[in-house]
Amino acid sequence: MNKGVKMIIYPVQDLQRAKTSLSKFFGFEPYTDSPYYVGFKVGDQDIGLDPNGHKAGVTAYYHVDDIVGSKQSLLDSGAEIVQDIRDVGGGRLIASVRDPEGNIIGLLQDT
Repeated sequence: MNKGVKMIIYPVQDLQRAKTSLSKFFGFEPYTDSPYYVGFKVGDQDIGLDPNGHKAGVTAYYHVDDIVGSKQSLLDSGAEIVQDIRDVGGGRLIASVRDPEGNIIGLLQDT
């Protein structure tokens, strides 16, 4: 089941500068702050900063129950893998594909 976009990841070159900027914009500090990811919760939306995400660009992640099946349905429709399924910790799996129109589609499954 697809639960919609609940996470958006922005690639950043200067993580500290981006974190400071969004903290001021949101009016609060991030809920997670590490050298490889900074995350903010805005309502039920996750907004993340990724200092290593420059290749993929801004990525919206659809929360799904079956990441393998969801990825395969996109591939069957002509998408190409940008990042195959990987565990990013805490039982969270992510992947991303580029659809035939060139758009990046992120998938996220919490196990």
